[in-house]
Amino acid sequence: MFLSLCAAKSDSYPKVSAQSAVVLHNGQILFDKNADMRLPMASTTKIMSAILAIENAKYEDIVKIKNEHCMVEGSSMYLKPDTEKTVLELLKGLLLVSGNDAALALADHVAGDVDSFTALMNKKAKALGLENTHFTNPHGLSHASHYTTAHDLALLMEYCMENELFRKIIAMKSFESDGAQLLNHNKLLFTCPGCLGGKTGYTEASGRCLVSCCEREGASLICVTLSAPDDWNDHMSLYDWVYKNYSVRSVTENVSFTTDVVSGGGDLAHLVPECEKEVFISDDAVLKLEAELPWFTFLPVEKGRKGGLVSIFVDGNRAGEYYLIYSENIS
Repeated sequence: MFLSLCAAKSDSYPKVSAQSAVVLHNGQILFDKNADMRLPMASTTKIMSAILAIENAKYEDIVKIKNEHCMVEGSSMYLKPDTEKTVLELLKGLLLVSGNDAALALADHVAGDVDSFTALMNKKAKALGLENTHFTNPHGLSHASHYTTAHDLALLMEYCMENELFRKIIAMKSFESDGAQLLNHNKLLFTCPGCLGGKTGYTEASGRCLVSCCEREGASLICVTLSAPDDWNDHMSLYDWVYKNYSVRSVTENVSFTTDVVSGGGDLAHLVPECEKEVFISDDAVLKLEAELPWFTFLPVEKGRKGGLVSIFVDGNRAGEYYLIYSENIS
């Protein structure tokens, strides 16, 4: 279950330049500034383009570069017509240097044409529950019907970070293409402690857009800013604020219960958490657990069978749950 908590003291929020921003931890919103406002997202669009290419093509596939791929305006990895690139090379150009040419080449390879690929993008967005997102192209150049929200982008990035190849590529600081060394546009990789990667974006209509991931002290965060003149500092100040004010707390450590066994000769059945579970909450939050247990259970008792439920409350608000299971067989 996703957590949905907010910091207890909103007046302590850092000031950010972004029109819209969000910080997410496993679906849990830690910072929210107009996070559901629909806005253009420029080249952060390529996050969706990349994951679709990864999931629908082989990284070693050969892609023939067409003239129309190279004629697109905006940022480029400088592809040349009638040459060949692997899907992996194009993914690096897409995510590290925001190549619009790479976006078109991958779209053609995966779906046959740009319109069909765009349909796949919108289908994927719907499947992921991105209710305020709509794509009209694979690169992010401005269009009235091309938009998302900071929250939707964060959820998309959370999904993509589960993919090993995606994580590996966005963490690269540079790559070589046609004899030239191309540097990752994401400056946070070089300046922000714990940064795992991300994706930049800019058009005149969207302003500066940035999606990034960071991991410190065992907690992974995703930060998104849209229309943010000072995006690099926005992300660093948000990460510093969260890691200063929040910490990981176990809600399963030393948790166990017993219940009577009917006709068990006085036996007690032991219940323990089904799996380890943690919450990431502000240091001044009040954490409370409430267990729902059976008064008794009948024989036979099977190890691993669910037998109870623990509800998690933070500052009086229900914030999650986990199951209790029987820890041993009683025949």
